Amino acid sequence: QVQLVESGGGLVQAGGSLRLSCAASERTANTFAEAWFRQGPGKEREFVAAITWVIRNTYYTDSVKGRFTISRDNAKNTVTLQMNSLKPEDPAVYYCARGSRGPVREARSYDYWGQGTLVTVSS
Repeated sequence: QVQLVESGGGLVQAGGSLRLSCAASERTANTFAEAWFRQGPGKEREFVAAITWVIRNTYYTDSVKGRFTISRDNAKNTVTLQMNSLKPEDPAVYYCARGSRGPVREARSYDYWGQGTLVTVSS
């Protein structure tokens, strides 16, 4: 069973930056994509960004385009979400996920999930 562990969450002022990382306990042969989702207070879990395993195509939800960047490090088996220009609407628990199929924007495509890391933005 693959375990995903997120880190890097915390409190930041609006306009600031945070860098989230997701470390996987092992490699999986059939991985198609890795992604970040988030769930704010009273909201449903929503897609944030994804990166495909082989070709490294990246996908973003519209509200974070130009501010967030997803990347992966094969050697370290980690996925990173660089978040810049954080806004008051960005606070949430951020989850990383790994899946074996598409579509990459759908939570149902992901087989493994981390426990989440909290991002708080002060105005």
